[in-house]
Amino acid sequence: MSAVIVLVTGGTGLVGKALEEEVRAEKPAGEETWFFASSKDADLRNINETKILFEKIKPTHVIHLAAKVGGLFHNMKNNLDFLRENLHINDNVLQTAHSYGCTKVISCLSTCIFPDKTNYPIDETMIHDGPPHQSNYGYAYAKRLIDIENRGYFDKHGCIFTSVIPCNIFGPHDNFNSEISHVIPGMINRMYKLKTENLDIEESFKIFKIYGSGKPLRQFIYSLDLAKLIIWVLRNYNSVDPIILSTDEQNEVSIAELAKSLAMAFNFKGKLEFDTNKADGQFKKTASNKKLRALYPDFQFTNFDTALKDTVNWFQANYHSLRR
Repeated sequence: MSAVIVLVTGGTGLVGKALEEEVRAEKPAGEETWFFASSKDADLRNINETKILFEKIKPTHVIHLAAKVGGLFHNMKNNLDFLRENLHINDNVLQTAHSYGCTKVISCLSTCIFPDKTNYPIDETMIHDGPPHQSNYGYAYAKRLIDIENRGYFDKHGCIFTSVIPCNIFGPHDNFNSEISHVIPGMINRMYKLKTENLDIEESFKIFKIYGSGKPLRQFIYSLDLAKLIIWVLRNYNSVDPIILSTDEQNEVSIAELAKSLAMAFNFKGKLEFDTNKADGQFKKTASNKKLRALYPDFQFTNFDTALKDTVNWFQANYHSLRR
C-alpha cells in the first residue's frame, strides 16, 4: 500500500477535532499520515494560500471540512457572506486538490441544503429538487455546488471527489457562542450561564427560554460518531455520489425534547419556556440513512442523551478555553 497523506481542512473545528481524536485512538498503520489544518495554516478563501498549504503537506487525500458556518439567526442576517465565502473556499480546495493529483476529496455538506418543500424522508437524489429554506439559502447553494463541481471533476478528469451529508452535528470543540452557533451548543451555553449566574436567585425560580415554539424536528449526530463514519468513507466509499451520514429516522427529536434532555444533563431545576417571538426555521428535514445502512449495516450510533451529557461535561470542564 502506497503512503496516504490526509489533509483535513477545518481541522481544529467540531468535526476536525473529533477526527483527530478518533485517529489518535485508532493508531492507524504507518501508511497513513494525517495533518489537521486550521485557518492559521491558510486562508482558504485565498487561492495562493491554498496552493502553499497543499505544496507544504502534499496530500494524497483531502477531508474538506472548512466552511463559514453559523446557526439559524446568523445565517438569516448574512446569507450573501455565507454564499460568497463558501464558494471561494470550496472552489479553491477542489481545484488545488485536482492540480496536485489528490486521489480522493471528501467534502462535508449538510441536510440543511435540501429543498424546503419536499417529501420526507429526504435522500441523496433530492439535493437539487427545489429551493432551500429561505433562512439559509446562501450557505445551502454554496454547499450544493460542491456536488455539481464534484461531478464536473469526475466527468472531465475522472476524479473521485465526493461528499458526505451529515444531519445536525454536536459534540466537544463546537462553537458555543449563542449568537452565532447551532442549536445545541447555543442552548448549552445559555443554560450554563443561567445556572451559574445570579446565584442569589434560587434555581427553581429561573426560566430557560427556548427559541421558537419547540416543535421543529431534528436528527442529531454526535461528532465522534460522524468522525468514525468519515474515516469509513475515506477508506471504503469510492463514488462521486454523495452519501447521507445521519442517525436513524426514529431517533428524530423535537427542539422541546432536546431542551428537556439538556435540562437533565445539567440537572437544571428551573422552568422551560418557549419564546415564540423567535423564528422556528425549517420545521423538519428528516433524512434517510438507507444508503449508509446498506453499505455499513453494523454501525452503532451513540445514544443521544449519553452524547449530550458527555458534551455538557466537556463544556463545563473546558469552559474557560472553549469557543464562545
